[in-house]
Amino acid sequence: MHVQKTSEDLFAVRLWLGLVLGMILLMVAVGGITRLTESGLSMVTWEPILGTLPPMNEAQWEFRFDQYKQYPEYRELRPDMTLHEFKFIFFWEYLHRLLGRLLGVVYAFPLAWFWLRGKLPSRLKIPLQIGLLLGGAQGVMGWYMVSSGLVDNPYVSHYRLAAHLGLAFLLFAFLLWILLTTWPKTEDAEPASRSARLWAGGLTGLLVVQIFWGALVAGLNAGFLYNTFPKMQGYWLPPYGAILTPFWINLLDNPATVQFIHRVLGTLLVLGTAMAWMALRRDPTIEGDKRTALHVFVMLMLFQFWLGVFTLVLVVPLTLGVMHQVTACLLLGASVYLLFTFRGSRHA
Repeated sequence: MHVQKTSEDLFAVRLWLGLVLGMILLMVAVGGITRLTESGLSMVTWEPILGTLPPMNEAQWEFRFDQYKQYPEYRELRPDMTLHEFKFIFFWEYLHRLLGRLLGVVYAFPLAWFWLRGKLPSRLKIPLQIGLLLGGAQGVMGWYMVSSGLVDNPYVSHYRLAAHLGLAFLLFAFLLWILLTTWPKTEDAEPASRSARLWAGGLTGLLVVQIFWGALVAGLNAGFLYNTFPKMQGYWLPPYGAILTPFWINLLDNPATVQFIHRVLGTLLVLGTAMAWMALRRDPTIEGDKRTALHVFVMLMLFQFWLGVFTLVLVVPLTLGVMHQVTACLLLGASVYLLFTFRGSRHA
């Protein structure tokens, strides 16, 4: 039997997707805290079902702590750690995993309910299934990342960390685009000029590259080096920035070079955003939602740049480090909104 989709149905779908997006942002924030407190290797097993419950008594805590003691992080970096200190790092990794499981439930069960009740437009069904697969891949990548620090080296692979964070950002951007397609068409929903769309696409592409290098900075702890700006301890080019061979390895594996590239890309993004603003502010096709999207993108870009500078020079305090990571996700969302409005399409 065909069930008519009503505006109330779409409103419920929007609320659900908005909740999922909010939870992804929360996951990004807690993931940042987990990384900066060096809590990510505290849970040395992956138990998707049994791991939902934390240790409930002292004997269970001792068991978890004994598990942790068998791995390189404890033996090489924290041999004097107490049970009380272990509980702190365990809490953040446990919370991160618990939120991941909860996010899966909040996504999958309403999706099934909307589907079975005939509340989903046909055009949303395949994209929302792709979102479910991306979420599952994100969970698997999280364990794959953690497992890299449980073998010989007590540090997770910065490549796997970049993939883990990148999947979270990709899922956020993908679901935001789906959410935007459910909004009613507005009077100014015609496409922006070709030059405006080229600016938006170019800046978004550069932002994606910058986010990748930011993830490498995080994975290599490169933000704790050369904590001056604009120079790096008095140098314009990073000292020891070319010590690895072949040279191109420095671009991905050398913390000094990776941080330098992140600085350069951030500066290019700000300059590119300023140039786009100057070029588009008098463009007659940039009105209504398009102008709002442009303003939001510009303001978030400036805020993120200076937040990054202060995070660096203050040697990555926890609050600023987490804010920088969350704002990067919001900025990607702003670029999605920019691309969507400049494209000029609404489907609802």
